[in-house]
Amino acid sequence: MSTTTHAPRQIDPSASLHAESLGQAPHYRRLAGRRIVVVGAGQRKTVDPDPPVGNGRAMAVLFAREGATVACIDIAKDAADATVEQITAEGGKAFTETVDVADPTAIAPALTRCAERLSGLDGLALNVGISQGLSLPKMTVEAWDKDYAVNVRSHMLFAQTALEIMSPGGAIVLTSSLASQRAGGRNPAYESSKAAQIALGRAIARAGENKGIRCNVIAPGFMDTPMGRDASRRRADRALTVPFGRQGTGWEVAYAALFLISNESSYVNAHTLFLDGGHLGGIQRDA
Repeated sequence: MSTTTHAPRQIDPSASLHAESLGQAPHYRRLAGRRIVVVGAGQRKTVDPDPPVGNGRAMAVLFAREGATVACIDIAKDAADATVEQITAEGGKAFTETVDVADPTAIAPALTRCAERLSGLDGLALNVGISQGLSLPKMTVEAWDKDYAVNVRSHMLFAQTALEIMSPGGAIVLTSSLASQRAGGRNPAYESSKAAQIALGRAIARAGENKGIRCNVIAPGFMDTPMGRDASRRRADRALTVPFGRQGTGWEVAYAALFLISNESSYVNAHTLFLDGGHLGGIQRDA
């Protein structure tokens, strides 16, 4: 499957593209009764007339399909509302909370409000992230600090509050990136902040151990999401050698998060899952 066209995808086992990859699989109530907050549950606006699902929206929708009540946090109320509308249209339970995670004073109150509306908290998925797209020679202090404020500091503050109010046995999932391992994007603030998320995930896992609260990290590779398409418009050759001849989907990230936030992964902790089709391990198509 081409990485440069955006025709509707169909199930294609030869491309490792299955019903789960497309958000079309049956649901099994794997999160029945769970109370989960998804940060970054909205979706950025894009020029695509029929945009693919983003990681955060896919997580929120899938968690609700699997029986969780979901608090959808985003900076853009309309984007979070759209996610909630999709969930409720499918018979799920969700509500919107708006917060700018770059404001350090807003995070603890927002998460506390969500936990109160949920009547508890036992899952937190952190998917928010930004990139200024500046190379090292062009980097500014302001751009560097903005990326770190959103990509790292906000995650620390969310986790800090979550560890106080989350029920024992809960789970936290962070979304990093394959960029944490490579300098190919010439994007040092994004790459280094995503690497910092991996170290932060281990620290959260260590801090949560006495309450049985786990923390794991997903590091997606090249993804066909609104953010991924924006990156592809800047660099048309960015994903020419991806495994299976295609980029990943937001649903595939969501299914990884579903496993890590569910009790099925009860002894998986402080782990980073590279969701990249094996790209980091050297699996690739000839360009």
